Amino acid sequence: MPPALPRLEPLRRVRTDTLDVAFVDAGPADGEVVLLLHGFPYDIHSYVDVIPRLVAADRRVVVPYLRGHGPTRFLHDATPRSGQQAAIGADVIELMDALDIPRAVFAGYDWGGRAACVAAALWPERCAGLVSVNSYLIVDVSTAMTPLSPELEAGFWYFFYFLTERGRAGLAAHRRDIAKVIWTRNSPKWRFDEATLDRAALAFDNPDYVDVVIHAYRHRLGLAAGFPAYEELEQRLAERPMITVPAVTLDGLADGNFPATDGTSSARHFAGARVHEQVPDAGHNLPQEAPGTFADAVLQVAQLRP
Repeated sequence: MPPALPRLEPLRRVRTDTLDVAFVDAGPADGEVVLLLHGFPYDIHSYVDVIPRLVAADRRVVVPYLRGHGPTRFLHDATPRSGQQAAIGADVIELMDALDIPRAVFAGYDWGGRAACVAAALWPERCAGLVSVNSYLIVDVSTAMTPLSPELEAGFWYFFYFLTERGRAGLAAHRRDIAKVIWTRNSPKWRFDEATLDRAALAFDNPDYVDVVIHAYRHRLGLAAGFPAYEELEQRLAERPMITVPAVTLDGLADGNFPATDGTSSARHFAGARVHEQVPDAGHNLPQEAPGTFADAVLQVAQLRP
């Protein structure tokens, strides 16, 4: 029997205004803080090989399970199980407040990249720098019905599946198997094994997973309303605010979801110093597929500060 894969432990917990957040906290307590934010359908183990590289560079690394994932829980039954971009962005700031972290580097991909972009754009005073896979990820929901090219739309099959009640039932019944299909299509050159998938799939057993995921995609495509607590933030995000902090953006050249660009198409959204890099053979889960490159990007963003 092969040895068990390493797990990120021990987990700490902290209460924010909304959530009981489970997270990893590694590195020196007085180190510059880096928040690493995972995507869907993935978990904190996307960063299992990034964390030691950053700790070796004297960074304090905080890696939370996002709402609806892993041991993270909502504090109250009555709280809407929102997956909208304003909610996951606000979660970043609430977590920092709960941990008494004034500023941090925000780094992420997929949902985590969107949360990082939202928090960096709306709370730039809290962000020491941004690392984002696929560049600028803030969505103007009012344009949700504008079609993309058929090739791109095909990669978003699960967006449309989750708009249906059949998709909700399918996600509830086949969380791991849906993740396997998405992983395979999103990262065609990533040769993950079943043990790696099993480790991440434990995070999908969260009782709020289905509700949060379904709302995320229905809201993103304009077919579910946002919740009142986030309305003012969503109005600001609809204007696609500029990101003014230093940024390193990354595109995987083997990303089956978002084709790599040279960064020029998103340049208008970045007002601060920015470096864009294309990463050979990396797919959508770039931190796990190219951990050295991702860690280097986190360290590089500090050099871009005025």
